[in-house]
Amino acid sequence: MTAREDAIALLERYYDAFHKGDTQAMLACLSDDVAHDINQGGREQGKQAFAAFMGGMDAAYKEELHDMVVMASEEGSRAAAEFVVHGQYLESQEGLPAAKGQCYVLPAGAFFEIANGLITRVSVYYNLQDWIRQVS
Repeated sequence: MTAREDAIALLERYYDAFHKGDTQAMLACLSDDVAHDINQGGREQGKQAFAAFMGGMDAAYKEELHDMVVMASEEGSRAAAEFVVHGQYLESQEGLPAAKGQCYVLPAGAFFEIANGLITRVSVYYNLQDWIRQVS
């Protein structure tokens, strides 16, 4: 496999684990010191912080990703995924509208850095104002 193909395969494993709700398999794709850039938020560092974030997400949202396209640079050090999130808002989050089981459909994207066969940075982006409009 080429470095590009390896990077794409890594992201496919990561998103396959997401779809299965298998946080441990997602974590296995990450470096110990992974940087996680939260949409319109701060940066968290490390697998433990990422696991805690995913625990909160799993409690508050039920999501499926559709129309996924994964791409990677030729040398495999950077990759991206574009998809549409089909979700349900289950548990209210601080500073956001109250959760009442509202459904939403939201285009999103994620950018990754990869080194030594592991994801070293995850940056996820979506239109927060569009999401708020849909669940309000």
